[in-house]
Formats: sequence, structure tokens, C-alpha cells
Amino acid sequence: MTNNPQEPGRKGLLIVLSGPAGVGKGTVCSHLRRISPDLVYSVSATTRAPRQGEQEGINYFFKSREQFQAMIDNDELLEWAQYVGNFYGTPRSFVEDMIASGRDVILEIEVQGALQVKNKYPQGVFVFLMPPSLDELKMRITGRGTETEDVIEKRMNVAIEELRMMRHYHYVVTNDEVESACERIRSIIAAEHCKRERLEPYLNKWLEGVTG
Repeated sequence: MTNNPQEPGRKGLLIVLSGPAGVGKGTVCSHLRRISPDLVYSVSATTRAPRQGEQEGINYFFKSREQFQAMIDNDELLEWAQYVGNFYGTPRSFVEDMIASGRDVILEIEVQGALQVKNKYPQGVFVFLMPPSLDELKMRITGRGTETEDVIEKRMNVAIEELRMMRHYHYVVTNDEVESACERIRSIIAAEHCKRERLEPYLNKWLEGVTG
């Protein structure tokens, strides 16, 4: 029998990383995966055609519209949305299989999708990524150089509404420096694995049959 309840039979976590557009979710998630290679990136299902070099089960699970609709009907998705004529969603089975095997899964997603996930998987760890300031967020959006002033204003209005949704999350991390933000997220993951309610089932197994 092991002396460490955190090892055998330990379930993984679903870490949901979310925040307003332009906050740097993709950059933070990519760096986090480089420094935490055991972290599993949640693979989405989509109805769009594969692009050159994309692989089934690595980049996406490619589905027909009929297959995707069946996944919706059978409640097989933690969240889904339609974008530019195609459907995208997070398969429940992939996430649950990884977690059951003890792997931690990270899902990088927009705010509305994160709220869908929380409704279906409330035991997840929900992390809201904040910009250092609204001025910095606007600089990141305008720095792309692809949007008009009207579009930038609309994106900022949406971002402000999304910032108000942080009350639905467990943790808030400011993305001032990518490396620092990633270290905070890694600390959150480590702390979550040490929570009493996660370890208690294993401790109770130790105590089965113990008298006195």
C-alpha cells in the first residue's frame, strides 16, 4: 500500500482558462504546455474540413454535421458553438477519459463557452485571465493592426462585459508577464491537487479496517 494518497488512483483536473479576447489566452496556454508537458490540451470537435498538416485527434476531432448534431443530441459535448458556418465543441468523453487516467486537462476557451462548461462540469477549476489594465488590453487589440476604430470599440465593449463575468470563476490571474502568469496557474493546479476534499477518499481507504 502506498504512503502517498496523491499518486495511485488520483484523478486529474479539468482546468478551464478563459478571459476576454486579446488578453493572451493562446500565448499563455502555449507557454504553459511547453513548461508542463504532462498537461493535456483539450482537443475540440469540428465540422470544418482538415487543413494541410492537421491530424485527427491531435488538432481536432473532425466530424460531419450529422455526427456533430448527434453529439449535441446525446449530450456528448461540454460546450459547443457555431462560427463562420462550422460547429466547434468540446467532447465530454475525451476530457473525462484523460481525467480518469490521472491526467490534468487544460481547456482554453472564450467566456461564454466556459460558462457552458461550468454548467455541465462544475468540478472543473475555472481560471479567469485578466489584462493588466483596459488600456493595455486596447493596445493588444489595436496592435494587431487589422481592425477599424469602430470594430475596436465594439471589441472593447464586449471585453468589458466579459470582465464582469469573472465572478463565475474560482481564480483570477493577471497576464502582466506570460511567464509569471503561467507560474501562478501552475501554483493553482498544485494547490487544487492538495485540497482536502480531493485527497479524503484516498485517506479514507487507508483508514478502512483500522480500529481504535
